[in-house]
Amino acid sequence: MIADLCASLEAALTPEAEHWLTAALRATAADPGAVHDIFPVVARRCGRAPLGLAPNPAQDVWSTADAARVVLLASVPDAPGLLSRTLTELYRAGGTPERRAVLLALDVLDGPRPDLGAAATMIVQEALRSHDTRLVAAALGPYAARHLDAAAYRHGVLKCVFMGVRPTVAAHRADAELARMLADYAHERIAAGRDVPDDVWPVLARHPAAVAASGLAADAGLPDPARRALGRHSRLPAPGPAHSGSPERPVGVAAHRTP
Repeated sequence: MIADLCASLEAALTPEAEHWLTAALRATAADPGAVHDIFPVVARRCGRAPLGLAPNPAQDVWSTADAARVVLLASVPDAPGLLSRTLTELYRAGGTPERRAVLLALDVLDGPRPDLGAAATMIVQEALRSHDTRLVAAALGPYAARHLDAAAYRHGVLKCVFMGVRPTVAAHRADAELARMLADYAHERIAAGRDVPDDVWPVLARHPAAVAASGLAADAGLPDPARRALGRHSRLPAPGPAHSGSPERPVGVAAHRTP
């Protein structure tokens, strides 16, 4: 992924911006503390042009500034605790663009940088407590799926649903308790005469017992025509190969902002 980002930046940046970024990478590798002065000015020096990259469909397309910041973070030297400490400090000191870039970096660096591990989960949980949809969407990516505890991950998914963010739920995280929470949410929406996002159903299809316990099946027989139509619309597809993939295979959960 880092190589792809570098290639995209090479094609998108002006010679002046590319020269600046090269110098910034060298400075960070030589003195990790330098990144605190470099990180806030990345957008000014590298621009915000869209790169056409969106590794997570829930997130906005990456810009040149996003990619440059992530590549910059990848240049932080490998030393015990240094990367996670740097990420935390930059997240807490930055505005939304800088914070979003830190969250995007977690998904990219988690594998190549074993020194990161679960040390940055506090950043993810802080982002999920925010009211900024850009941060919430960036927070609930592959890093969160690997490292958040079960309760925190489930509540992150529900937070996305309530805020109108579209998360991609890792298959191994689409457990019965998450299905119960989503089924209760869907039942409440139908009872209020409101639509339920179609992409909630793939998660529920994996756990029919949770659906049965929620009362969703009874919604198809409601006396009110509009609510009855919503209940019928919510009939679940039978679980099939699309719902039984590898643990890393995502299960779509789309949600629209609650009216």
